Amino acid sequence: MKKMKVAALGDNCVDIYPRLGRYYCTGNVVDFAVHMQRLGIPTSVISTTGDDVFGRQLVRELKMEDIDTSHLKVAPGLTAVSYMDLIDRERTYGDYVEGVMENVEFDAEDIRFACDHDLVHTAIWGNATEHLPQIHESGTKISFDYADELTDPLVEQTIPYVDYAFFSFVEHTAETEEYLKDKVRRGAKTAVATFGDKGSLAWDGEQFHSFGVFPTTVENTVGAGDSFIAGFMNGVLRGWSVKKCMEQGAAVSAQVVSIFDPWERRPMQVAD
Repeated sequence: MKKMKVAALGDNCVDIYPRLGRYYCTGNVVDFAVHMQRLGIPTSVISTTGDDVFGRQLVRELKMEDIDTSHLKVAPGLTAVSYMDLIDRERTYGDYVEGVMENVEFDAEDIRFACDHDLVHTAIWGNATEHLPQIHESGTKISFDYADELTDPLVEQTIPYVDYAFFSFVEHTAETEEYLKDKVRRGAKTAVATFGDKGSLAWDGEQFHSFGVFPTTVENTVGAGDSFIAGFMNGVLRGWSVKKCMEQGAAVSAQVVSIFDPWERRPMQVAD
């Protein structure tokens, strides 16, 4: 297999659990990057963090994962923070302080660097959508996490430039299937819906593919979606079928939700 490399472009933050006395470096593209790197594909993070204790911790942790941080800028100010709680093993969100992410910008060198990768992954909160046409034009594949923002105007604005689109749904319905078909008609190569503990569904323009979940004891659902996408896209870069990509995504996600600490365990690799 040709040596692939991936860029994660967008947000980073720290999740703080005041009641539990814990905090964790995270963010959609950061979590994606960590799991992709651990699955054996060299990954870079393109973002901006604060020059506070949390930002310094993030840089240290990413370097410990051997992730390329050459385009992770450190700006004066606070790292973005999400205040969290865990109730009955389900995450709940409190206040969010955007910090330096409020004014994050990606310069020409950032985008040139991104285009030098085989895949760029970003998310709806990544503040990178204006650069998707240029990245798409370069021939670099793009994966995009829209989360549950199904009606956000950014969906229609960005979908023509996205190869692999990921959406979070509550359940699988006829409307879900039509939604995925519509996104492929509008430009995506493959559109994927995740349903939490009910598995996932993908439409590749020709047929639907579905996959369930691997049985596990859920300790913390934080990072479940990001890890699924990393597993799925790892399979795409390895040339696997859509169904096998979904299996890989489910395997990685199952390991992530089985522990409280999001980066503690290395994700499972589905055999070639």
